[in-house]
Amino acid sequence: MAALSGKIAWITGAGSGIGEAAALSLAEHGAEVILTGRRAAPLEDVAARIKAKGGTAHVQPADMMVASAVQAIGSFIAEKFGRLDILVNNAGLNIQPRRWAVLTPEGVDELVRGNLNSAFYAVTVALPLMRPQKDGVLIHTASMAGRNISMLSGAGYTAAKHGVVAMSHTINMEEGINGIRSCAVLPGEVATPILDKRPNPVSAEERARMVQSEDVGDLIRYVAMLPKHVTINEVWITPTHNRSYVAALNQKL
Repeated sequence: MAALSGKIAWITGAGSGIGEAAALSLAEHGAEVILTGRRAAPLEDVAARIKAKGGTAHVQPADMMVASAVQAIGSFIAEKFGRLDILVNNAGLNIQPRRWAVLTPEGVDELVRGNLNSAFYAVTVALPLMRPQKDGVLIHTASMAGRNISMLSGAGYTAAKHGVVAMSHTINMEEGINGIRSCAVLPGEVATPILDKRPNPVSAEERARMVQSEDVGDLIRYVAMLPKHVTINEVWITPTHNRSYVAALNQKL
């Protein structure tokens, strides 16, 4: 029997990148997955690949920045399954005008709603489903920008991801007594479509040396499969060829 057989997993931002990789990995190991993202077509493609390999997937499109839409997904999960074992809280975004000189109130709203509000909304849906079963794991895609301050990711994204990391730790503080575990996954540079939003283009050669979506998906699967008495509170995953380290080495001291 597959290690995650009988487990219900909800993945947000599941249509591409890390969310897609996590959904495929969890389904491969037996989980029944709910796929959420803003666009139905990519979700349907991921679901089709899961089903082609004998897995079970349910497409539930939603804009995670809209609280009522997130609550509707929660109602679907509660009515169809009556439980939730794994949340991969992965939806997120960045924008190109990210420096203070060009950042607008509208950009701030998009960054905070897309990275922090959306993560909180998903948790408020997941916890009521997990508490009665005294079990469950929440895995949040944060970022190295959630621990380190740099100009690369921009002020809004950096602040929001710091919020996601703090949120995850507070879940463990309150919900560990209910058998619920929360893990903040902090990737460094990952070759995902979000790189297309960088103000400066990233070459194919540079992307090839980065962490790949499948690497993070496999890490998420590992965390999801840990025994109930184990919590990984926070984990970093970065490229061996770390461009920030290389840049520091090349500086003249």
